Amino acid sequence: MSDLSIQFDQRIAALTLDQKIRLLSGASVFRTAAEPAAGLHAMIASDGPIGVRGERWDERDTALALPSATAMAATWDEELVQRLGQVLAGEARRKGVHLLLAPTLNLHRSPAGGRHFECFSEDPLLTGRIGAAYIRGVQSGGVSATAKHYVANDSETERLTLDARVDERTLREVYLAPFEAAVAAGVWTVMSAYNSVNGTTMSESPLLAEPLKGEWGFDGLVISDWGAVRSTVDSALASQDLAMPGPNAHWGEPLLAAVRDGLVPESAIDEKLRRIFRLAQRVGALDTADRATPENARDFDPLSASEARALLRDAVARSSVLLRNEENLLPLDRADLRSVAVIGPNAATARIQGGGSASVFPATTVTPLDGIRAALADIAKVEYAAGVHVSVRPTPLTPQNSVDPLTGEPGVRVRYLDADGAEVHSERRLSGRILEPSVDSASLEAEFVEVSARFLPDVGGTWKVGVVGLGEVSLSTDGRVLIDELVQPESDDPTYVHVSPSFRQAALHTRPGIPVELVARRRLSPTTGLAVALTADPPRRDSEDELAAAVALAKSADAAIVVVGTTDEIESEGFDRAELGLPGRQDELVAAVTAVNPRTVVLVNSGGPVLLPWLEDVPAVLLTWFPGQEAGAGIADVLFGAAEPTGRLPTTWGAAAADVPILDTAPVKGVLDYDEGLHIGYRAWLRSQRLQRPQRSDGQGADRLPAPPLFWFGHGLGYTTWRYEGVRVPRKVEHGQPFTVHVTVRNSGHRTGREVVQVYLSRTESALDRPARWLAGYALVEAQPGEEVTVPVAVQPRALQHWSVSAGCWSTEPGEFTVLAGNSAGSLPLAATIAVD
Repeated sequence: MSDLSIQFDQRIAALTLDQKIRLLSGASVFRTAAEPAAGLHAMIASDGPIGVRGERWDERDTALALPSATAMAATWDEELVQRLGQVLAGEARRKGVHLLLAPTLNLHRSPAGGRHFECFSEDPLLTGRIGAAYIRGVQSGGVSATAKHYVANDSETERLTLDARVDERTLREVYLAPFEAAVAAGVWTVMSAYNSVNGTTMSESPLLAEPLKGEWGFDGLVISDWGAVRSTVDSALASQDLAMPGPNAHWGEPLLAAVRDGLVPESAIDEKLRRIFRLAQRVGALDTADRATPENARDFDPLSASEARALLRDAVARSSVLLRNEENLLPLDRADLRSVAVIGPNAATARIQGGGSASVFPATTVTPLDGIRAALADIAKVEYAAGVHVSVRPTPLTPQNSVDPLTGEPGVRVRYLDADGAEVHSERRLSGRILEPSVDSASLEAEFVEVSARFLPDVGGTWKVGVVGLGEVSLSTDGRVLIDELVQPESDDPTYVHVSPSFRQAALHTRPGIPVELVARRRLSPTTGLAVALTADPPRRDSEDELAAAVALAKSADAAIVVVGTTDEIESEGFDRAELGLPGRQDELVAAVTAVNPRTVVLVNSGGPVLLPWLEDVPAVLLTWFPGQEAGAGIADVLFGAAEPTGRLPTTWGAAAADVPILDTAPVKGVLDYDEGLHIGYRAWLRSQRLQRPQRSDGQGADRLPAPPLFWFGHGLGYTTWRYEGVRVPRKVEHGQPFTVHVTVRNSGHRTGREVVQVYLSRTESALDRPARWLAGYALVEAQPGEEVTVPVAVQPRALQHWSVSAGCWSTEPGEFTVLAGNSAGSLPLAATIAVD
């Protein structure tokens, strides 16, 4: 036993049973319980993964907003992702946060997954390597990363209760693999998921003991997802260590009674406490009144604000995936441009992050329109048209269109009132969207929350004003009641209740510049959360007129840049996607603009796959994901050639929803069968083509195979071309040993560039069910025009192994494996054979 373990045991032995039990659940929503007598201080947790929001939902507490997890994985660049993790560590330390609730290591099992943007990839190896880099970066600053959601929390439909049925081999080789990589990288915290796996909810699951804490040797803390501990004895007997948020009703008095009655041994409680103390020691929350720099982070040197923003800008370019570039339209030559039309709703209002608990409040955001205008300043005229409107949810008031009626300062006034309407707390806020007060809400004893503002319409006409919130809501203007309703909850999902509840709107006629007094109020109750918003949306042109204006602008410009994408009504925590198409009339907009301007570039601003029915008609298509706060600056760098788009797809994109092998995410009677086994993502596409017999496309048509994907996993073009010239492998590989594949590539273009060299394995003759091929390794390479480079790609032993259910261990099937090398799962021109003993 180490000296630290002995010290932890001594501290625990000095605690009463009451004190021990109290430490096993949170003190509040994002704060753990403290015990000063034992030197244990509260630890602060914060949602991630693209920023550190902090303990409270407060738009005044700004945070750097990084590109989405899908964008990070699209870089295939572990060094860059580790540096992004270090940015997050600096942000966490600045905000006093000890525990970042990220990264999400669940997989893109289906492109319909609503939280797709928050997960890295469809492939377990890529997810594991990028996730490990993220973890190393965060924890280098003495901040704990959290590998979540353990395990099989890969969709949002009925996510609180669904039972994922996954066979043992698939669990080991696919869904547990990224978590195993996280433990190997030294992660300090793992979060148990809401869902069940094979009949047992994860906070009670034996998977927490084996393989997590046993076989893998995880010595850190198992924290629950918020509200996921829903039992007393079963969860306490499992390897669940901390219940959040708190105090947790199941782990309070009921757990105390269970220990006294002998249903739960006190030794199990002590083991949980050891892990809490170990985490506190690692993050600097032990034996110090103020947050100290942990010993493991003495050399941590956070980036300055300007350095961090420069890194975020670079990450936009490195994650952007050039899907199509006919006749090398991109990069655009600025010298050839006199006028540029920028079109699309996401161009002027940047969609930089997904919806749900992962959102943060950046101090500044560079929209695509901002970035393009800055890049073309004094060079070309840049004009904008929305073309279509797609957002359904209303827009909260901002400091630009509202003032506090009490002080006259920009923003809104928020008041919390008791049952008699007397004020118990008041504050000025910058946004009309309020998720919680700046003080402890539990101490307010408020019955109502009220948001008021002097609204300043910049244009006249009929605005839509509204109120967001559940329960009894009202909205009045200048004393006249516009809305007075009882809004019933549509879901009990925490994201819906606490972040994006239902809304109501009413028409309000205004005159430009004439202020209007608006007051929104709602009654608070424990089941309806704290969220409320006062909103206002301006008059809009008829949809036909809006589209016509955009087409006319595009027709008169030297080039058109169309930004299309999703909204947080489409991609968010809390629900899955009903369809893969772009919302509204965006497809129609792209087709109409392309028809009048042959130099049209389309930017796709989404966190996951969307359908691109116009693809063949558009010369250049660039996927930007959710790019973070420096979106527009990084996008402009790519558009005009200051940077190369070096991203490669971390997930496969289909041409039509009907072609996607795994689309449905809805459980049947509470059960979601992962009956596809090992075959998800590109593996599923390959399997569908291999197994499905040719079918008649119609009564008289020719036989056809299932459609291939639109873009394979790993696809991406860049601004140069590459020729794969040779591959060299060892003749024989010993069981359990790594090996190296040497791939020779040549930059066959006219510009220095970067390539992601990918190596896959396959085995056609096997006694096992295997994917047609699977990613085994990859490496990044840069080369000058005409330069030839031989790239070593390391392949770890696990790539050749399978999980033997009968033996309960990793095994290697002897014989020959084919080694394939290329630039995507669907483009592998080089092949070689190795023999495995």
